[in-house]
Amino acid sequence: MRFTAANFHFAALSLALALSFTPVQAPAQTTGDPPPSQQTDAPSAAPATVQAKAKKRLSKDFTLKSDSIWTDTGIDLEPGDKLVVTASGTLRYSDAKSDNGPDGLARGFKDLLRILPFNDSGRGSLIARIGDADTAQPFLLGASHDTVAIVAGRLSVGINQDKNESAEGSYTVHVEVYSSDSSSTGTLIIAKSVTSMPGIDNSLFAKIPRRVADKLGNPGDMVNFLILGSEDAMQKVFTTAGWVKVDSDVRNAVFHGLLDSLSKESYLTMPMSQLYLFGRPQDYGWAHAEPINVVRTRNHLRIWKAPFTVSGETLWVGAATHDIGFERDQRNNGLTHKIDPDIDLERDYVGKTLSSTGLIAELSHFLPDDPMQEAKTATGGSFHSNGQVLILKLAASAAKDSFATSTH
Repeated sequence: MRFTAANFHFAALSLALALSFTPVQAPAQTTGDPPPSQQTDAPSAAPATVQAKAKKRLSKDFTLKSDSIWTDTGIDLEPGDKLVVTASGTLRYSDAKSDNGPDGLARGFKDLLRILPFNDSGRGSLIARIGDADTAQPFLLGASHDTVAIVAGRLSVGINQDKNESAEGSYTVHVEVYSSDSSSTGTLIIAKSVTSMPGIDNSLFAKIPRRVADKLGNPGDMVNFLILGSEDAMQKVFTTAGWVKVDSDVRNAVFHGLLDSLSKESYLTMPMSQLYLFGRPQDYGWAHAEPINVVRTRNHLRIWKAPFTVSGETLWVGAATHDIGFERDQRNNGLTHKIDPDIDLERDYVGKTLSSTGLIAELSHFLPDDPMQEAKTATGGSFHSNGQVLILKLAASAAKDSFATSTH
C-alpha cells in the first residue's frame, strides 16, 4: 500500500472534518439488539439453528465504572453456553449534553476522532467480548442482550469509549450463564485442529508460487495461508470475523470516506497496492484495524482464487502481513509501509480471527519442501518465518444462506 493512497485518505478525512454541519445522528439501537450491520454476521451470535435448552450454570453481578474499558468477569464460556445480560445505570461524559444508559449515546460527527472498541455502537454503550483480547470481536450488550457462545473463552464486559476518556457514573451489570444440552450444540462448529488434509501436499505446493510479486516481477510477501471453500463462504467468514473488504482504487476510498463518514468500514477500505500471483492482481483485499490508525498500522491480506481445485474444493491462496509503520521504498526512495518482520504472527492472527466465527471446520499447518524462512519484500523490507502455511477448511454452514458477492 503506497503512501500516496494515505495522502488521499487523509485529504478526505480533513475535508470531512472541515465541513460545519449538524452532527449526524445514527438511528437509535433497539434495546438488546446488535446494530444492523452485525445482525446476521456478529461473531458472538449463534447460528439460527441453535436453540438453547439450558440449565442455569452461574450468575454474577458487576459494577462498571468508566475508569477502564474492559472488566474481566472471571467467567469462562464453552461453545453452546447461553449468555443473558441485563444492565442499568447512567454515565455522563463531560462533553455530552445528557446522561446515557447502557445503550450508549447516539453516534455523532466527533466519533470520527475516537477509537472505540466497537465502532458500530455509540460511545458509552455496554459491550462484551469472548476470548483472546487481541482477536476476539466485541459485540453490543446494551441494556439487555442474550446470545449463545460459539467459541470457548473468558467473558469480558466493557464500556465503549476511547482509552483516554472517562465519565461520571456507573453501570450495574447482571450476568447469567446457562449450559445447553448436547442436542443444542450439535450444530455448532468448533475448528478442529488436524495434522493433514486430503490434497494438501508437496505436489499442490509445486503449483503455488511461494511469494507474490509487484507489477515489475519483484518478489514480495510470502504465501502463508490457504482457504478451502466457495467464494461466498470465503467472503462470509471474513466479514463475520470483522475483516473489511478493501477498496480497489483511491477514488472509491475518498468517495466512501466522505459519504459514509461515520462508518469504520469507510476508513479500513483505504486501498492497498496491487500485487500479483498466478499472473494477476489479488482478487480480494481484506483489512482489520482501528479507523484512525489505518494509515499507519493495520492487519491486512491479499487473496487469490487458484486456477485449480483441491479435492473438488475451491482454493484461495493468501498472503497476510501487518503494517506497523513506514520505511523507505528501496525501489524509488519513496515512503511505503513497513511490515512486522515476524509474519507468522499475522498468519496466526488470521487463523484466530477466522476460527472465532464458528465457520471453520478444520485447521492445519503444512511445511512445504524447502520452506521459505527469510526474505525481503518487493520494497526492500525483511521478514522471517518458520515456513509453515496455515490451511483453513470452511464449514458447510459457511456456505449456507445467500451472501451477496460484491465487485472487486
